[in-house]
This record gives sequence, structure tokens and C-alpha cells, in this order.
Amino acid sequence: MAIGPLMLDLTGVSLTEQERDLLVNPQVGGIILFSRNYSSKNQLDELIGDIRSLRQELIIAVDHEGGRVQRFREGFTKIPAMHHLGRLYLKDRQQAIQSAQQVAWLLAAELLVHDIDLSFAPVQDVDHCLSQVIGDRAFSDDTGIIVELAQAFIDGFHEAGMAATGKHFPGHGGVTADSHLEIPVDERTLADMESADLKPFRRLAHSLDAIMPAHVIYPAVDNKPAGFSRIWLQQILRQQLKFEGVIFSDDLSMQGASVAGGFTQRTEAALAAGCDMVLVCNDRKGVLEVLDYLNRNAVTSSNRLPRLKHRGQFGNNLSTDVRWREAVRAVQFLT
Repeated sequence: MAIGPLMLDLTGVSLTEQERDLLVNPQVGGIILFSRNYSSKNQLDELIGDIRSLRQELIIAVDHEGGRVQRFREGFTKIPAMHHLGRLYLKDRQQAIQSAQQVAWLLAAELLVHDIDLSFAPVQDVDHCLSQVIGDRAFSDDTGIIVELAQAFIDGFHEAGMAATGKHFPGHGGVTADSHLEIPVDERTLADMESADLKPFRRLAHSLDAIMPAHVIYPAVDNKPAGFSRIWLQQILRQQLKFEGVIFSDDLSMQGASVAGGFTQRTEAALAAGCDMVLVCNDRKGVLEVLDYLNRNAVTSSNRLPRLKHRGQFGNNLSTDVRWREAVRAVQFLT
């Protein structure tokens, strides 16, 4: 069944009547969960079951990277920030690579048990010690280390049965501004980007199932943020990097997306640039505006989206599994 191009959020720990109506709209293709949508594992199962009863094909996602970006905490393993893996790499390369795969497998497995398809990870940004919004979410300031650890992380996701989403293409680490609150501008040349931030995306384009571009403007390449730019998404990502997976927009309610105009204009620009699915979070009025635009224009769904549905097969007794215990030990070693 076709999966619509809009991913939206929910207000609480259970579906409202308005949300039930929204979820049966064929232009809605996904749900992104936040901390406000979680109180316990049982509650999460009930919420997911309710969503699946309405639309089995919906993609259910969450930003669950570890460190300060981990939406579900009580009852879930505390995942360390990725920079811990980068630090371990400097001491013991092989152990860091093995740990990255273990951490990713565990993160994915704990979500898959609850029928969640995606965690938007790994972060492939370079830590230039400029961006506080990236910071310790990045593996390292060394692109070679990022490539090795991100590949191991992707391998762990794939081993568990979860698709991997690299972000934030072509790199958010070179600006101080937070795209949630501001419109970041990165003045570096394309050659500068090629020598640093683009390397992890170029090297891992064949491994990633999806990519999320940054709401950052790189004026040396285009006057539009990367997520609205055909140069970045079509010429560079698709044609040069040969990426064939799904492109998600970052949240269109972020300030970094405001340069495109209102929600209709943002959606139109993101889809025209090459995004397969747009995210609209924390703005129900914006969601309704986007749905109206999609319905009026009969926007067709991308045939890439169904590939992201999970393939994990985990029962509720995951904590007794030897693989799980090995992964937990790897996480504990890091922290």
C-alpha cells in the first residue's frame, strides 16, 4: 500500500479523536514520537497498537540517538552520546567499532520490540566545536573516525532489522546557529565541505537507507537551505553521491525552514527539491495546512518509502537474549 509524504507528531500518550481522523488521511505516511508520547512500555505498546489498527503501513519513527537525544528513558537502556565512541576509538579502534555496532543493535532492538520502524540515526555531522545543537551527538571531529563508527552503527541497525538514516546532510557542524531557532548560514566553499563534512555522506551513501538534510544555507552552493535545494539533493546527493534511498526533510516547523515561506511553500519547496517525506512537528495548524496542500494537489507518494518498514523479529523476552546482554555490557563500558 502507498505511504503518504507527510510525517506528523502526536500530542500525548494516547490518540485524540482529531489525530485518529488525521491518521486515516492517505497523505499521512508517518508518525514521529517524542518524550511526551511515552510514560511506560505498556502505554507505548497500547499507543502503537492503536496507530497500527488504523493504518498498518504507517512509518513510526523517533529521534532516539542516545545522550541528550533519547526520547524513551524509563525502562529503556540509557544510550551514551556518540562522542563516547569517538573517544574510545582514540584508545582502542577495534573495540570502538565493535561497541558502535553493539550500541546500534541494542538501540534498534529495544525500539523494534515495540513495533517502531525507525530511529533517525546516525548523526554524521563533524564536530567542529562550533555547534552546540550538534556537539556530543557527533562521533568525532575526525571524518575518518566518523566514517568507521557510523558504518559500524549502520551495520548494527541492519543486523537488528532497522533502516539507518544519516543526518544532517551535508553537515550541520560548521555553524554556531541552531536551526531550530535561527537560520544558519555556512559560508564555506563546496571544496571546504568536500574536504570535511561531505566525506561521511559520500563514503556511506551506499550503506544508508535514508538521509535527512540540514536546514542550513550554504551560499557558495545555493541560496536555499539544503533541504530545499535541488543542487544539494539532486545534483550532489542523487547524481554525484549516487544515493538511492529515502530523503526526509528535517522538521518544517523549525526556524531554519522559515526562509521558504509558510507551511505550504515549505512543503512545496522540499518536495520539489527531492524530499520523499516531509516532517511537521509541534504545529497542528501547520499540519492541517500541509494536508490541505497535499490533498488539493494530489501529491503522489514515493515508492522508496515502503523500504523503511522494519524487518526485526524480537519477542518481549529480549532481556534474556545473549546478544542483548552483550550489547548492554558494551553500553555500560562506555558510560
